[in-house]
Amino acid sequence: MSTSTQDATTSDLPPARGTFVRDRGRDAPAAGSHALCVRFGAAPDADALAARLAGLAAGLPAATGTASLFPGEARLWTEQVPCRSGDQAADRWRRREMARPVVAHRDGAVRAAFLRYTDGVTELVVVAHRAVLGARALRAFVAEVAGAEPSPGEPAVAWPAPETAQHVAELGGCELDPQLDWGLGRPFGRDEAGTCRVPLAEHHPTDHPTGDVEGWVTALGVVLARYESLTRPAVAAVVPDPVTGCDGIALVGVDAHQETTLGAARDRVRAGFAAGPAWHTAELDRELSAAGGGRFDLGLVVDGPGPEIPGASVVEYEPFLRAPFPITISVGGGFLRCDFRRRLVSGVMAEQLLRHVRRVHTMLVAAPETPLSAVTLVDETELAGLIRLGRPARPLPVRPRRGNTVITVIAEVAAARPDAVAVCFDGQRLTYAELERHADRLAHGLRALGVADGDRVGVCLERSAELVVALLGVLKAGAAYVPMDPAYPRDRLAYTTTDAGLTTVITSLAEFPGGDAVRVVGSAELAALAPADRTGPPASRVGPDDPAYVIYTSGSTGKPKGVVVPHVNVLNLMAATTGDFGLGPDDAWTVFHSSAFDFSVWEIWGCLLTGGRLVVVPYWVSRSPEQFHRLLVDERVTVLSQTPSAFAHLVEVERDGAEPAPVRLVIFGGEGLDPRMLLPWFDRHPETRCRVVNMYGITETTVHVTAQTVTRAEALSGSRSVGTALPGWWLRVADPEGRPQPVGVAGEIYVGGAGLALHYLNKPELTAQRFLTDPHTGERMYRSGDKGRFLPDGRLEHLGRLDSQVKLRGFRIELDEIRSVLLDDPLVSAAAVVLNQEDPADSATAQLDAFVVLEGDDTGSVRARAARFLPEYMVPATITVLPRLPLTTNGKLDVRKLPKPVAAGKAAEPRVPEQHLRHGQAVAPADDFGAALIEAWQDVLGVSVGPDDNFFDLGGNSLFAMRVGAALRRGGGGFSLQMRDLYLRPTIRQLTASRG
Repeated sequence: MSTSTQDATTSDLPPARGTFVRDRGRDAPAAGSHALCVRFGAAPDADALAARLAGLAAGLPAATGTASLFPGEARLWTEQVPCRSGDQAADRWRRREMARPVVAHRDGAVRAAFLRYTDGVTELVVVAHRAVLGARALRAFVAEVAGAEPSPGEPAVAWPAPETAQHVAELGGCELDPQLDWGLGRPFGRDEAGTCRVPLAEHHPTDHPTGDVEGWVTALGVVLARYESLTRPAVAAVVPDPVTGCDGIALVGVDAHQETTLGAARDRVRAGFAAGPAWHTAELDRELSAAGGGRFDLGLVVDGPGPEIPGASVVEYEPFLRAPFPITISVGGGFLRCDFRRRLVSGVMAEQLLRHVRRVHTMLVAAPETPLSAVTLVDETELAGLIRLGRPARPLPVRPRRGNTVITVIAEVAAARPDAVAVCFDGQRLTYAELERHADRLAHGLRALGVADGDRVGVCLERSAELVVALLGVLKAGAAYVPMDPAYPRDRLAYTTTDAGLTTVITSLAEFPGGDAVRVVGSAELAALAPADRTGPPASRVGPDDPAYVIYTSGSTGKPKGVVVPHVNVLNLMAATTGDFGLGPDDAWTVFHSSAFDFSVWEIWGCLLTGGRLVVVPYWVSRSPEQFHRLLVDERVTVLSQTPSAFAHLVEVERDGAEPAPVRLVIFGGEGLDPRMLLPWFDRHPETRCRVVNMYGITETTVHVTAQTVTRAEALSGSRSVGTALPGWWLRVADPEGRPQPVGVAGEIYVGGAGLALHYLNKPELTAQRFLTDPHTGERMYRSGDKGRFLPDGRLEHLGRLDSQVKLRGFRIELDEIRSVLLDDPLVSAAAVVLNQEDPADSATAQLDAFVVLEGDDTGSVRARAARFLPEYMVPATITVLPRLPLTTNGKLDVRKLPKPVAAGKAAEPRVPEQHLRHGQAVAPADDFGAALIEAWQDVLGVSVGPDDNFFDLGGNSLFAMRVGAALRRGGGGFSLQMRDLYLRPTIRQLTASRG
């Protein structure tokens, strides 16, 4: 907010507190004006009124100063109204007069109209600019016009001094483009004005000379602090100057620290008002900015009391002819009112804001000693509504039968359809009967090795039919499987094995880092251990509440943490979704994701529990959008689960001319979805033939929590909704103290219900911190660390993370884990890791950037060491050396001062799993293919490229690799590039040599 003056003669004067914002637009006078209408019991003498009006107005310094702001002369406009005072036409006439602003060159400082109705009733309407007559001063002015005498020893109006009046500017509103996180307005609709109001309680004080403006500022500031997570929000308040009597804007900082009391916060506001004109806007702006203050898009206007007007009753007072702020809250006439712009705020949210301000002000009046930590915005009625909002009225459509587990339900499917194909992989087909027999054999083999009910068995296999058989075999043995990706570094595999207490690991890796205490066995060897006379699975007492799997997720301490999930949670997930999604034996699903990623739980067991056909996507096919699309078409896949990043490349393949994939259901998860990317998909896959669902979920809540069907309407609006809770699940959004947040206000997402994991393995303290008891219902709930907010219709918007955890291409990553690994390097003395995305609309530009204080400059060796401990997707794309990390005054990392990242050193290892590495002979790229590669790399990466530059050292990643293939495909030269080749031969010289 800035101030300016009317002409050159006043431009050198300093801005005073309370000067109004200059706006040269046509609505400026309306924003700075207010109006008062009084009705007389007995008709006064119009000439006497006109004379007193002219005399009083002429005495205002605004009209008599050396640089007059209002050069016109005030006069009384007398009008004969052709209707009775109680008619609707009279009301329209009155409102029209009250809506006419002061025209400075014609009316001077005030505009007055004397209305005579046919029934003899008369009314006086006076419109004035607040910069000349404030709310209290306007009442005093009208009282003197009506013939009142000033109180003995004190004038009724404290007229502004000439030197003050000369630099009073017009109020024209805030020159801002505000963005409210909580307003839930209509950003794409017409910017219409809206108004709502709520009644005030009778005990609200009006004895303060300013109408308790300090109390209302405090109440509004406390509410804004909760709405916007601030400790010192700023409130723009229209207040009277205690010396001049004219009104102005004071930017007020409200102390909203939780240990502060309501009364102490009000005292701080009162002290700010008492600071007087020296408390300049610019100074306060700097103070608020340093303290993390908020925006000035919301203002407060309080109607204070004034003197009695002889022989008249106040019919109506308009605090402004046009709202001076994008969101203007006014107090007066027994109501709390909000005038707002519908692009910013919906009517529901405006009314909610008023209720919360009224509630906090009531608490301030009744108990000023109340600490802010004990202030609740929502009352019991609203709390009950919030609980209902996050808990769908529908229970699980079909509850799992008592005693059922994943293995018993799949056995029932196999008994009903033994010859139906269960699993497909690379030309291999397994029927349900064959799947059961192979899994039974592995289960007996595990029992022969001593595996018992409740044990944990590691499974470290590539995506294949063998993987599916092994997972089911572990469950049939009564154990819980612990999936590990073979691409993980040896140190991470070793840590998971030790932390999970594994004694048996099923793997095809030649050298699994398990140590002497771990039995490492392949599937074939395990099957050979099964007794020849075995029939069916081994006997087991495992029930629905026993663990089915333990999936390790990134941990903030530098080590992954295991999430223990029981059988019943998986069955609940399918009971909640099967009917809605129409899942059944006619569906073909893909398993696209690693078994160590919880999305695979949905893909594998979701398919088999509903009798579908599971198409296992080979690793390298998952890295090639063209091959993956061909697989979808050839296998007639109907249910596809994807992260948005991976799906974007599938959309591009179809845009390049490929036939539409036959899918009828697309499930998104793992990361945030920008639905605008789906518009090309809807062009080829009408919503009547393919349903697209955006789901939010967490490993600790069994894959999925909510579901939002995405239509073209959501895509066009860019909706961030993830829908409502699944049947059996429920949601809560709370502030840092655990208090429920109102609708539209962001907070931490809490999840309860049918999907909660049992606990974190071997981490009771972390379990106690994250798995809590709901104080309102007594149920267990999980504190997610995710940021979100409720929409008025009960849908949830997911807004990212609250902590250092991020999502990158579907993977959940704790930045502190990467930082911990970097700090373990003896050459690194300090480290920071951030997620950057150069183009907010392009997820392929997202990457992890590390900044280190390093002994020397060999960042390549630092990155190579990190790759020994971190999976490929967690290895920083860049490592930048700094002499020291920039810190804030509070000693925290100042992300804003980090420099632009530099590429990693050439010593960095290729970003490809060890078991996939093959080396080709390097020759110069002298053919057309090499030239096409250089052009494609430069186009995708945006940097110059040489024949020996490593694609991944230049900032390449899996998504950019897919784009290189697409660029070659569109280049017209008939060239193509398999993703496997790029990973195995990451330089142009190696790629061209491999073609020779």
